Amino acid sequence: MAQIDDLPPLRDVIATREIAALKSLGQNFLLDLNLTARIARAGGPLEGDLIVEVGPGPGGLTRALLAEGAGRVVAIERDRRCLAALAEIAAHYPGRLHVIEADALEVDMAALVAEHGFGRPARLCANLPYNVATPLLVGWLRAEPWPAWWASATLMFQREVAERIVATPDTDHYGRLGVLAGWRTEARILFDLSPQAFSPPPKVTSSVVRLVPRAAPLAVDPDVLERVVAAAFGQRRKMLRQSLKSLGNAQALLEAAGIEPTRRAEEIDVAGFVRLANALTRR
Repeated sequence: MAQIDDLPPLRDVIATREIAALKSLGQNFLLDLNLTARIARAGGPLEGDLIVEVGPGPGGLTRALLAEGAGRVVAIERDRRCLAALAEIAAHYPGRLHVIEADALEVDMAALVAEHGFGRPARLCANLPYNVATPLLVGWLRAEPWPAWWASATLMFQREVAERIVATPDTDHYGRLGVLAGWRTEARILFDLSPQAFSPPPKVTSSVVRLVPRAAPLAVDPDVLERVVAAAFGQRRKMLRQSLKSLGNAQALLEAAGIEPTRRAEEIDVAGFVRLANALTRR
């Protein structure tokens, strides 16, 4: 394993500070600095940019981001057991790491970027805690105004979640996440990481996903779009004339959107769901 800085190996940091990964926090620590460096490079170039990292844990990816030249890293960590290890990294990179002890779900990210950034959108780069990865992503995809406070997102998810994010119509994984991600971003899976790369090893493969915001996504009310998508995929094997009944007159709604009533949710592309949501808004 290549040494990216003069700080102690992550295994030693975890052992010395007795930072056992907690299942309740969705923690699985990535200890291989070659892999953390690969993730950091996938989010780059980083020079002169603010990087927002959620769930840094003992700081493996944090160190890689700084070593790869990030202008500044803001790391949001709710597990105070990890704060001393992060403080050691901050001391090694004076003025370039700011640690916030908080629940990322409750942080005003736009305000944070305005305070710590360089007058332009930040980059997201994180090995997200598995138990909050999806709600975090949905919040970032729904950010207002748009274009958002983030210019790109390089994020690690469970493989199944990653497949749902990049899914397209007529595929098994297509659903709410695929519609939301496809609506506002271009998303793709970059590479996978085996369970053995983590401590403790999770039961699933992980994937690194890169999302780049669309400059001008189709105009729609996010709340209405989610409502339509939830109704459609709530009964995904039924025809839309059945699954959309909870929204009112499904037949009229489908006619207004120019969609055949016998089609199913998995067959409708992002533009089709946007037309449905806008038709519902006009009613």
